[in-house]
Amino acid sequence: MQEKVDIKNYCLQELKEIFCANNFIEYQASQVFSWVYAKRVEDFYSMTNISKEMRLAFAEKFYFSKFKIVKKELSNDKTEKFLFELKDKDRIESVFIPEESRATLCVSSQVGCKFNCKFCLSGKPGFKRNLKISEIVNQYLAVSSSVAPSKITNLVFMGIGEPLDNFSNVTKAIEIFMAPSGIGFGKRKICVSTCGLIEGIEKLARLKLGIKLSVSLHSADEAIRTKLMPVNKKYPLKELSKAVKDFTKYEKYPITFEYALIHGINTGKEDARKLIKFVHGINCKINLIPWNKSSLEFNQPDSMETESFCRELKSGGVFFTLRKPRGQDINAACGQLAASWS
Repeated sequence: MQEKVDIKNYCLQELKEIFCANNFIEYQASQVFSWVYAKRVEDFYSMTNISKEMRLAFAEKFYFSKFKIVKKELSNDKTEKFLFELKDKDRIESVFIPEESRATLCVSSQVGCKFNCKFCLSGKPGFKRNLKISEIVNQYLAVSSSVAPSKITNLVFMGIGEPLDNFSNVTKAIEIFMAPSGIGFGKRKICVSTCGLIEGIEKLARLKLGIKLSVSLHSADEAIRTKLMPVNKKYPLKELSKAVKDFTKYEKYPITFEYALIHGINTGKEDARKLIKFVHGINCKINLIPWNKSSLEFNQPDSMETESFCRELKSGGVFFTLRKPRGQDINAACGQLAASWS
């Protein structure tokens, strides 16, 4: 007997190709896709606009993977963190961040991370594997069901792992998220974050998905960034600058640079001046994020340190936002994911 395959591992175009290869009717792939993602039905026998014969045939070919929620935590600021156990017993986390005008889901793209940024706990256990398409999509489906009637309006690939290191599965998952006959996310409602993988940025630009790009920068000084982010050895700032400038030729929405303010490391006036110089000529905005407390050796900047850095950026005419950390009390803030189980 042929082994069943997980239907959630295929974007709509791939599903159509599989249907054709198995002598199914192509348009029924769209029907099934809509049942799964628009109507949230994961039982072929409930898909009433498909013949009983075909429903039986589909049930023999496909199955629907599901996630087990191991733990759910609620922060004082209403942020929710979800710990999921995968089929092979690996674990990942997702974070739901509700705000007045929107509700964002932060999803993971890998089990662990190989890039070992020094301020991030996600990579401390090491890298195990890429997430499958279904494992990315199931984060959304599980959280969406859990937080209902609240609705997820924005999606960010900023959880555990480096999204552009799992390029194919992440971009196919994005196709599922954006498909009008499925979940129907608007392209500007999805953001992919990267530590600066230049080949991935270039490939993403060529796809012209219309989504947002966020780059974890954290210093515009070559030596400091290399110390904080070893990936900078392979992809130095000069090359990263060129890649993001090229990206804006394909995608007109501003690049976001994430910059964690770490006491005594990257918060001086000279650090701000180098940042101003780095972003010059790039259509961008900067998210300043005071470092989140954790078991690592870094510390949060004090208010005077933060205010001085912001004044310097403002004097340089740079557009920035000073973000308030969310979910810190449940280890759900930036750089804290995996802290509760690694």
